[in-house]
Formats: sequence, C-alpha cells, structure tokens
Amino acid sequence: MNALSLVPMFLVGLAGSVHCIGMCGGIVGALSLGGGTPAPGRPVIAIAVARPALQTTLPANVLRVLAYNGGRIGSYMLAGALAGSLAGAGMLHLASLQVAGYWLANLMLVALGLYLMDVWRGLARLEAAGNVVWRRVRPLLKPLMPMDTSLKALAVGGLWGWVPCGMVYSALLTAMMQGSALQGAAAMAAFGLGTLPTLLGMGLLGTRLRAQMQRRPVRIASGLLVLGFGLLGLLRAANGVSLGWLDALCVTGHP
Repeated sequence: MNALSLVPMFLVGLAGSVHCIGMCGGIVGALSLGGGTPAPGRPVIAIAVARPALQTTLPANVLRVLAYNGGRIGSYMLAGALAGSLAGAGMLHLASLQVAGYWLANLMLVALGLYLMDVWRGLARLEAAGNVVWRRVRPLLKPLMPMDTSLKALAVGGLWGWVPCGMVYSALLTAMMQGSALQGAAAMAAFGLGTLPTLLGMGLLGTRLRAQMQRRPVRIASGLLVLGFGLLGLLRAANGVSLGWLDALCVTGHP
C-alpha cells in the first residue's frame, strides 16, 4: 500500500463523516461546551447545554476535541491492525478467499453509500449486532464524565472508537484485505483522518455545522461518492483486469 492508495480511504471517511455527526456529533459538541454525560440506552449522545461551571476557554476546548479525535482514530488504527493481522496470519492466503473478501469489501462500500443516502439501511442491522460489544464498553465511560480534561477526552475517544458503526465495519473489512497489521492500521488511519475535518468542525461550530451536514443534498452527494468507489471495485472484480488509471480510485486492492 502506497500513499496514493490511501487517498480513497480518506475520501470514504470524509464522505461518511455525515454519518459521524449522528453517532459522534453530540459527544463532540459536549466537548466544545465543556462536558456531558452519555445517554444510557444508545451509543449516540445528545447534549444541549453544558453546565456553567464546566465552561472553558477556546484553546482548552480545541485541545479536548483534538484529544477525543486522537483517541478515536487510535482505536480505529488498533482495530485495523488486528484486522490486517488476521489476513497476514494466513486467513486470506487462499485465492478463493481473497476474491470473496474483495467482493465483500466492495459490496460493503455499496451498502454504505446507500446507507448514507437513506436508500437502504441494511448496515443498521450490523450496528444493532455490535451493541453486544458496546454494552460491555459503555460502563467504562462513566468514570470519565464529565469530559473536563484532555486526558479524559482522549480516553473517551479511545473507547468511542468501538461504538457499533456500519461505516467503520465497511472500512475495517477493507483494512483486513490489506494483508498485514501495518497496512491495516495505515488504511484505518487514512479513514479516520477523513472523518476528522467534520468532527473538528462539530467541536468548534456545534449545531450550525450539524444542520448543514445533515441536509439531504449533502448526504446524497456523500453517498454517491462512496457508492462510486464500491461500484468501481465491483467492476474491476467482475472484469478481472486492470482499469488503468482508475485502479488508483479502488479502495480495496485487487487480490
């Protein structure tokens, strides 16, 4: 995997960040205001007003938002390393498994694109299945509330990276196809950095940015971009040949 091949993963993260606003927007908004407590039943956190005692200066807010996102992206990289190491350990050495994994990775991108456009919400079922893991992780957040320090925000971000998310599952399947822990971590780092501009903006601009990013034209455009990556990968798999310069736009390398 070279630097150019990471660009599509970055773009998937950037386009998919409209979904991040729903999953992470509340908690990032809480960081910009100085604190917050997770809602008990769901991964999504909705924070309306922070307590005056927790109000802090802008530099402190920025540090907390950066720390949270650093923890979140760090957890993505760890998951990517684990996924990539599975392939590196021999699970995807058989040609038939490589081809099946390649098709599945690109089908997941197609599903993600449709999910972002609200055309088909099949990935929501995967998120529901992931709640089994989230129920074990969620209690660890309680001692970290309110998130009034950068260290707490870093820890919350590290835990939040394991919230059930269809978008992350799609990226992880692609990371697994990279074939090694290092390349899997690099793929997830590129994906995480793609989500960073939106979530940083949420931390600094709050609901103003959320309203704009949740507009239907934005979701349609984002979904079409991710859908295009998936369809391009499927086209390449179906033909079994190189697409020339278009290969650089394939998120998952051909087996």
